[in-house]
Amino acid sequence: MKKSDLIALLSLGALWGASFLFMRMGADQFGGMALAGLRAIGAALCSLPLLASRERLAEMRRHWRPIAVVGMSNSALPFVLFSYAATSLPAGVSAISDAIGPLLVALSGWLWLGEKLDGARTAGLMVGFAGVVWLIAGSIGFGHGGGSAWAMAACVGANVCYAFGAHYGQRRLRGVSPLPVATGSQLAAAAALLPLTVWLWPAKMPGAQAWFAMFGLAAACTSLAYVLFYRLMARVGSTRTLAVLYLIPVFGALWGLMFLGEPITLAMAGGCAVILLGVALTTGLIRPRTIPAATAPEQA
Repeated sequence: MKKSDLIALLSLGALWGASFLFMRMGADQFGGMALAGLRAIGAALCSLPLLASRERLAEMRRHWRPIAVVGMSNSALPFVLFSYAATSLPAGVSAISDAIGPLLVALSGWLWLGEKLDGARTAGLMVGFAGVVWLIAGSIGFGHGGGSAWAMAACVGANVCYAFGAHYGQRRLRGVSPLPVATGSQLAAAAALLPLTVWLWPAKMPGAQAWFAMFGLAAACTSLAYVLFYRLMARVGSTRTLAVLYLIPVFGALWGLMFLGEPITLAMAGGCAVILLGVALTTGLIRPRTIPAATAPEQA
């Protein structure tokens, strides 16, 4: 993986980690459904100028069906599930759940697409998963009341949607430019969520902080982030790109500490370190040394 791809991966992790901060800030006043709908609608409006050329518009029209499926699986459904979880879970805890994504992607890729897992990638996935378990133990624990079972189930469901969308997009949209996919998927998600957003609009108008959170969620954490995401998918593939889900807990916990005062325990810090090691192994940044075979007697 090139340095530019690693920088894009870190930027994407920081943006998506911030999305849990913004959802936590806005979910109580907007409600989960209205916040998810405004996120998709705002992201679609921000992304429309990117489709200024006729070639990109024509490309989106040619592939509108698979783009719509990606919009539902990678945007509409996860937005609703994570926004619902944000009404009861701390931002850092919600972000932690995203790190199970690479394991789901690797397993589904092996089962669905026949992708092979070498020793280093398998080790990286397992190390990353161990770090996730460590982080969950450090942030929720037993008896600390970190969040409801339904909210955690919603987070897991959102990651299942992401895993499906990543493989479906790689299989059905291979060779399609990233911008039409990013913009078209947000348009599809906005169209699907608009009726429910109007129906479930909050009775009391949200305050300025909630609106600021919504705009940051739509413009930076969705419109900009999905352009980075689909460009990385086109350059390095789904499994390596979904390694960003190991970084989201780190940034989610950091932003929660800085802006919401959510504590970070020693167990959480240790889990973050283990997750970063898993990212390095999964993306190939760290490669285990191979022991050279012994020289054959006839070649000595």
